[in-house]
Parts: sequence; C-alpha cells; structure tokens
Amino acid sequence: MSPYSGSMYHGSPLLLPVLGPLTVNRVKGLPAHLFCSLIFVIVDFVTAMLIRATGQKLMSTYHRSLQLLNLSCVQETAGHTHVGDLASLIFLWNPFTIITCAGSSTSPIDNLMIVLSIYGACSGLSSLASFGWVVSTHLSLYPAILVIPVILLLGYGPDAPPSKLFFLKKSNESGGSCPKDKTCSEQKSKEESHIRNFCWRPVLFFILWSLIWSSYILFLSFISLKEFGGLSEMVKKTHGFILNVEDLSPNIGVFWYFFAEVFEFFRSFFLIVFHINILFMLVPLVIRLRHRPCFLAFVYIAIMSMLKSYPSVGDSALYLGLLGLFANELAEMRFSFFLLCGYVGISLLSPVMHNLWIWRGTGNANFYFATGIAYASLQTVLIVECVSTILKHDRMLRNKLTT
Repeated sequence: MSPYSGSMYHGSPLLLPVLGPLTVNRVKGLPAHLFCSLIFVIVDFVTAMLIRATGQKLMSTYHRSLQLLNLSCVQETAGHTHVGDLASLIFLWNPFTIITCAGSSTSPIDNLMIVLSIYGACSGLSSLASFGWVVSTHLSLYPAILVIPVILLLGYGPDAPPSKLFFLKKSNESGGSCPKDKTCSEQKSKEESHIRNFCWRPVLFFILWSLIWSSYILFLSFISLKEFGGLSEMVKKTHGFILNVEDLSPNIGVFWYFFAEVFEFFRSFFLIVFHINILFMLVPLVIRLRHRPCFLAFVYIAIMSMLKSYPSVGDSALYLGLLGLFANELAEMRFSFFLLCGYVGISLLSPVMHNLWIWRGTGNANFYFATGIAYASLQTVLIVECVSTILKHDRMLRNKLTT
C-alpha cells in the first residue's frame, strides 16, 4: 500500500518505516505512542549536545578574535557566559520542545538534521554538514536556504568580528612605531592569518558530498516507492504538498486563513508571492552578516519558521534554543521582556481560542487567527531586534578599536 494513499501522511517515505512500527507496538498499562515519544526525547538530547558543542566552538573563536584586536575589555565587561551550556538548557527546558515530544511530532528529527549541518560546518566537516543539510531538505524543503550560511561557515569559519576591523587595526599599527623584533613580527603574522580569506576546498567537498548523499537518498526513496509511482509521486506528495498549501487545517501560521479566503483565480499568484518572501530576504542578510554565518543561519531558521506553510511549535523551539548561542552579543537587546511576555501570552491564548472555535463553537476563525497574527508579529520583532543588536555590537567594537 502506498504511504501517500489518502491524505494522512506527507513526509519522507524513508521516515515512515522507522517510526511507523513504534506507534503500533504498545505495552499494556502504558500510554500509546510511548516508544515513539522516547525516541524523540533521545533525539532532542542529541540535538542539545550538538548545540552545546557548537556554542563552545563559537565562543573560543570569538574570544580569540577579541584578543587579537586587543579588545579583551569587551570580553571582561560582558562576562563569561558559557553560551553553549545556556543554549542547550534553553532548548531542552523550552515548553515548546516538551510539547513537541509529548505530541509525537517529527519536528525533533528535522531540528536534529539542521543542527547537525551547522555543527559540521562549524567543525569543518564537509561530509557531516552535507549529510545534515541534504536530509533536512529532504524532510521539509525549507532548510535548503541554509546552504548559504553552511558554505560561509566552511569557507570563512565560525563567527568573528568584521574583517575590516583587523585591517583597521593593522593600518593603525603601521602608522605608529613598532620595533622590528621577534614579538612584533609574530603578532603581525597572527593578525594577518586571522584576516579570513575564503577557502574553497571544504566548499567543494561539501558540494561533492551533497551530490553523493542526495543520490543515495533518492535511490532509497525510489526503491521504497517503485510500485507506487516512484520519485514523481514522492515529490508531488511531499514538497509539492508544502508548496501548493493543499491542507487548510488551522495551525499557528497565517497561510491557512489567507488561502481559505482568497479567490481561486488569484491562488497561484499569491502562492508565488508568499513563498518568494523568504527568497527576497536572503541576499540582503548575507551581504550584511557574511562575517557571522552561524548567526545568519539562526536568522534564516527564524524566518522560515515564521513563513512556512505548515509551521509548528517545534520550529520555534529550535531557533529559541539557538538564540542562546549569541547571549553575549544580544545582552543589550531591546524589548526582551515584551517578547517574553508575548510568547507566554500567545502560548496560553492559542489553545484557548482553538477550543472556543473548534470544540465549543462559541467563537469563530478570527479568534484563533488573531493569535497567529500576534505570533507572527512577535517573531518579526524578534528577528529585527536581533539583527539590529548584532550590528550595534559590531559598531561598538569598531568604536572601541578606534579610540
């Protein structure tokens, strides 16, 4: 029987044989789907460990950059927050993460593959980064845009201050007097080596491994579906289902309400407009944040979580966890208390409004859609404030360097 017969399943054909039997095998006296939920708990723990390791790499690289710029005072003023531990704890204890596991959603597997790709890129492991990126794109399509920050991570390395700060320090020192001794020459060689040039070797390996993993996944998918339409059926029922927004069941996004109201004649036009919104933001962000590829990946994840056709709280759990990786740079972010209260309020109001509309019949769709609009607005404010705070942090580093 085809896994896509009917309208219940629209995921990867490779995921169903793994998780499907876990929903059937039950133990008497224990809740249903217990084994499946335990798998997702383990997956979340692995994701948290990868986030912690990524945070350690980011922290060591950034502190080394500040020392080369003679800006250790910034590090002392900001404190020694271990961002890896903080981010992993935020991810694990986030109510969204717990709800996702309790509901047996497959979002933890998507999140694991995304974090695996970022960790592999930070570590310079092209094969690991390509595996995470290919599998995450195969599962939910939207992580395809993460190829930009992954390539920047492989080519330039983890986040660091803008390269122009190193050139500025070099020009300031060349204008002054510097004795021609061994210590001065070693310091100059260290600074010149830290002025990052793009390295093509790991990027080419990433492209090669991506082709290998893609071929392998497509081959396995073809074998599992060769009697039910092949790869064309898979693309139509998975990625095509995502792009065409065929299911208008209420969710925490905004697509379902709009396409339930729009005239059928304009549906194709607005599908293009809604999906191309993500692509419009890619180039300006990569131009401005190319020196911080890991933060750029966080911004991309938050944007695609907001503009997905079928979003879930598991998507929010991922980018809220990754937000902790930049706790030192975002320490002075505005509206943090407002955003916290907003997320708490939406988390409480959304199920209430859904219950009033769907189960009790005392409300209408606008009750629930209002929480979706508020949720999207909160995510927009969070993204804008995070980007502006990071840019202010870079300007602060430049001002301290010049003074």
